[in-house]
Amino acid sequence: MRTVVFGSQGQLGRDLYPLLPGEVIPLGRADVELTNVEGTLEKLTSLKPNLVVNCAAYNFVDKAESEPQSAFAVNAWAARTIAESCRNLGIKLVHFSTDYVFGLDETRCEPWLETDAPGPVSVYGLSKLAGEYLVRSICPDNLVIRTCGLYGVWGTGGKGGNFVETMLKLAAQGKPLRVVDDQRCTPSYTADVAAATVRLINTGASGLFHITNAGDCSWYQFASEIFRIAGVSADLRPITSGEFNALARRPTYSVLSNSKLATIGVECPRPCTEAIRAYLDVRGKS
Repeated sequence: MRTVVFGSQGQLGRDLYPLLPGEVIPLGRADVELTNVEGTLEKLTSLKPNLVVNCAAYNFVDKAESEPQSAFAVNAWAARTIAESCRNLGIKLVHFSTDYVFGLDETRCEPWLETDAPGPVSVYGLSKLAGEYLVRSICPDNLVIRTCGLYGVWGTGGKGGNFVETMLKLAAQGKPLRVVDDQRCTPSYTADVAAATVRLINTGASGLFHITNAGDCSWYQFASEIFRIAGVSADLRPITSGEFNALARRPTYSVLSNSKLATIGVECPRPCTEAIRAYLDVRGKS
């Protein structure tokens, strides 16, 4: 078994590729330009993998509003290139997407199923949904995984951190923290998402699946839990999305259901409250 992992230097990729069985070839931006159709096909032709895992993504949610071409180049057109290459070479493709494919539904309180209709409200969400559709329509042997609010010990290379690290850094600087309390989701530990992904791949499943930690919270509640577990005192107060006034709109409720995993015998990740405690423990030791 030989697996190629695109986006291997991101926080999800770094946690995922060491867990994959057989020979694993981690590739980053310096190794292949994913928007280059011929170059991507040549790379995969020369490596001859049995499986391709695409963790690469443009995830600057607000910045995407002013540079949609960059978001679509990575999240949609590069996904199309990978899907075409995998189809032509008979390779299975695992591709990651996001809860941001869902939109504004202020009355919703039930986790989204894979069968629910998406409705992105940002350029980033639209670009990721386009990538989903391209992968699923082009590559017959595909596995598309939506996840949510990722944080991992490797941080996000392009962003220089994640929500947890940002909160702890600002608290250490004594800065006031005003965090949105009217957006509910499931912040998910990349180590848990990676482990569940490997279990899912090992079943041979195809199609669309959700993988997140269990439970849900607002970003304000998540920040409060981070500080409580870490024993950090912070000037933290809740605000509304309107008060925060981000460039890109976010889903009001983007909790994803993991129930489909259970139907094929895949153990679902632990609750998000346990996951953040584990993350902070690992972070402290490292």
